[in-house]
Amino acid sequence: MMNIMSTASDLTQDFKTDYLTLSSPRSMFVSQIIGTAMGCIISPCVFCLFYKAFHDLGQHRKPIPAPFLIIYRNMAMLGVQGFFALPKNCLLLCYIFFGSAILINLIKDLLGKKWSRFIPLPMAMDIPFYLGPYFAIDMCLGSLILFVWEKVNKAKADAFAYAVASGLICGDGIWTLPSSILALAGFKPPICMKFLSRRANDRLITSCHHKSGDDFELKV
Repeated sequence: MMNIMSTASDLTQDFKTDYLTLSSPRSMFVSQIIGTAMGCIISPCVFCLFYKAFHDLGQHRKPIPAPFLIIYRNMAMLGVQGFFALPKNCLLLCYIFFGSAILINLIKDLLGKKWSRFIPLPMAMDIPFYLGPYFAIDMCLGSLILFVWEKVNKAKADAFAYAVASGLICGDGIWTLPSSILALAGFKPPICMKFLSRRANDRLITSCHHKSGDDFELKV
């Protein structure tokens, strides 16, 4: 039942994204059905791939932290053991930050548009606590690019910013799949990649041989 409600909630959010990106609601709904059916097969396979590629899968402060894994694990512990399973002063901190979030939103609404844009959203502030600081850095860079884009051409920024953001999010998420394949193959960062024609590649190898002498060894 919880999975059904989660899927329905995601569908509602997708309709909002569909409206913002000026897409077809019917196409989005059909693609949602196809994606859900594919996910029933692909998700277990991808999990097995990740489980073999990353030995620290789901651990805190690791490349693949799996924040929802920690959330559902803690929910299960609370359901079985109650509040006694929480660390000391955890409930007190929850009360403090719960009240702080309400107070920040109240101040943001009372100040009006002129000053409220300088007050951060508590929901956005809590994302790095789940995913790590790298996500906040990415959002900061994206906001800077959007700010410059709006200064250069505000009309195009308003029309295409959501589509560009969606593409960047999808690309970043999809990259974890080839990253796991590279990890299984034994490749470790940093990885040097070059995209040259065969003729240019042969000239580069010949030039490296001449500069390095007979002891030069090319590793791929």
